[in-house]
Amino acid sequence: MVDFDFKDKYSIDDLKRIIEILRSENGCPWDKVQTHESIRTDLIEETYEVCEGIDSNSPEMLREELGDLLLQIVFHAQIERENGTFDFDDVCNDICQKLIYRHPHVFGEIKVSDSDEVLKNWDALKRESKHQDNFTDTLESVPKTFPALLRGEKVCKRAARAGLPVNDAAEYVGKIRAKLDELERSGYSVNSQNQQTLGDLLLDFCNLDRILKVDGEKALTYSTNQFIMNFSRLEKLAQERSKKLDELSEDELREFMKQVFSGQ
Repeated sequence: MVDFDFKDKYSIDDLKRIIEILRSENGCPWDKVQTHESIRTDLIEETYEVCEGIDSNSPEMLREELGDLLLQIVFHAQIERENGTFDFDDVCNDICQKLIYRHPHVFGEIKVSDSDEVLKNWDALKRESKHQDNFTDTLESVPKTFPALLRGEKVCKRAARAGLPVNDAAEYVGKIRAKLDELERSGYSVNSQNQQTLGDLLLDFCNLDRILKVDGEKALTYSTNQFIMNFSRLEKLAQERSKKLDELSEDELREFMKQVFSGQ
């Protein structure tokens, strides 16, 4: 039995102690051999599960998933504590200092008129603290490990804050139509040029998201979920004819798709 004070209610200090025990010589055989690299995917998965809790509008799920995400943060901090580089308290200190520094309109004498001005000041302070000499540096600093859609949107937003002149939704819709025409003229062939065209098309949609103030990740998630529900309806229609989807004729499939998707 390890030396641990069992309680009815625990705090962040208890979580830090639990992870320390699990990583100790007499701790858990699995926990004590983990590295940043081995639990990297766990951090990503827990972050997405937090997002699912938010999207599900479930306080119970969100509470649980936030705990799982916090575990990952404390775990990574404990690994570095063992390495003698930093610990969880250093992480907390750094983020507190960052928040104070980037909110001079709250903790200082700076005056702002609205949230847009807050974001403008935030970006300027961020560039200064990270020694970003130009706006290109801010675009390049968007992590390449982000999902492509999220990265595209963040790059477009930062470019817009730097003064990107095109802020007309109709102009981007025109760009999108032009690229769709390019695909049609190509006969929809599979080649590197069409790959580039599709990539440009998706980036144009990222800019359109920005202009229309749409969260592309959330919008695509909703549409993907809707597609799954429609797919389920298609499959049930096929089952009513004692068939599987891949056994339907092209005409039958088109008929079912018309029934399902016309109701959207």
